[in-house]
Amino acid sequence: MSTRQLRNFVNGQPTDASNGETIDVINPSTGEVFATSPRSGEVDVGAACNAAATAFETWRDTTPSDRQRALLRFADLVEAHAEELVALEVENTGKPIALTSSEELPPMLDQIRFFAGAARVLDGSSAGEYLAGHTSWIRREPIGVCAQVTPWNYPMMMAIWKIAPALAAGNTVVLKPSDTTPVSTLRLAELAAEVFPDGVLNVICGDRTTGQALVSNKTPKMVSITGSVRAGREVMTTAAADLKNIHLELGGKAPVLVFDDADLEAAAEAIAIAGYFNGGQDCTAATRVIAGPGIHDELAAALAEHARNTTTAPPTVADADYGPLNSLPHLERVSGFVDRVPDHAQVLAGGERLGDAGYFYAPTVVGGLRQEDELVQQEIFGPVITIQRFTDEDEALAWANGVEYGLASSVFTTDHARALRVSRRLDFGCVWINTHIPLVAEMPHGGFGHSGTGKDLSKYGFEDYTRIKHVMSAF
Repeated sequence: MSTRQLRNFVNGQPTDASNGETIDVINPSTGEVFATSPRSGEVDVGAACNAAATAFETWRDTTPSDRQRALLRFADLVEAHAEELVALEVENTGKPIALTSSEELPPMLDQIRFFAGAARVLDGSSAGEYLAGHTSWIRREPIGVCAQVTPWNYPMMMAIWKIAPALAAGNTVVLKPSDTTPVSTLRLAELAAEVFPDGVLNVICGDRTTGQALVSNKTPKMVSITGSVRAGREVMTTAAADLKNIHLELGGKAPVLVFDDADLEAAAEAIAIAGYFNGGQDCTAATRVIAGPGIHDELAAALAEHARNTTTAPPTVADADYGPLNSLPHLERVSGFVDRVPDHAQVLAGGERLGDAGYFYAPTVVGGLRQEDELVQQEIFGPVITIQRFTDEDEALAWANGVEYGLASSVFTTDHARALRVSRRLDFGCVWINTHIPLVAEMPHGGFGHSGTGKDLSKYGFEDYTRIKHVMSAF
């Protein structure tokens, strides 16, 4: 089987890295190399940034309706190539074909079309005479060239989350996908070139040093990254040298508070779906369950049963619930957490690698954990659900908030007053009530603390890609 050679996409054209270096791209379902991608260096980053800067001089002056039409045409192209894009994503990530088609592609299309509409409805303070003899008004303007870095867990969808609002606001983009999952993003760039002028969207491949070169380049005025806390810290440090705008969507450790009056079966099913979706490789995954004393034991047993009935398999298995983990190092990281389970805890289900080919890990449930245990405190980013038993509402909230992350959370209860009370006290950017993980384009996604700063999706995510200018005129 021949190895595919991927190329950067800069200024409307595929290009190779100037240094000739490449990175192996591995299919995590098989563990085999199926492609190589460029290991771009500073020269390649500079060329992409220069192309984006040149394109910005004209793209910034397009009207909102122009940008809307372009984004709508882009969405139509993505939809027309849906089967191809899903196939590329599946080959590169090992995700189930059916779930990728039904759960990822439709939201992507909706999000492009949402931001296409948002381009025409930016609002702000009304113009007025706040000083005698002077009229003031507010302009919302594009920031400039945006440097963007996307993760490997949802490579295609996260590219859309970044590209769509940035271009809708009149910015241009240089995007670096993860070194393990560049395939679908490069194809998106090729499709975008059929709609947008050259240089408006550029994609460069590479490793961590490529990302550092992009963030440190003088041209981008904004840096947006979805990734680990470590990566976020590095971006903040590097971007500080030029005081660039930063937008960080980092890790999560979502608590799921299940009170004794909750619907046991509904809660267990929702947690299993949200905990194992994409193999738990989701910063909002429902993997930290905190259960009331009266429901804990039955819930733990129900979650273990759900784990045993959850299927992880290659993409071609029609009823697979999730596929492999991203890479061998990540598989070793996830299994290491479970291998280090403390003596006072118990593995209730799973806890082992499945097979020798690919990077599959069994759906896992761990009980008996204490608040200070690393399985509770650290983001596992795998198909591992933990469960703790709380004694009262205050303890449940203290445990829920007792981590460094603040991205997403949920509460399961039939007591409406409690749901409202708890949602107010949960220190997370999103709180779901009697559900977990649904997202919509109209509502913001983003967290507090070590989960980052800024919002994706919604008008708030769109506004993050604009700058505010006050104009005053004497009369």
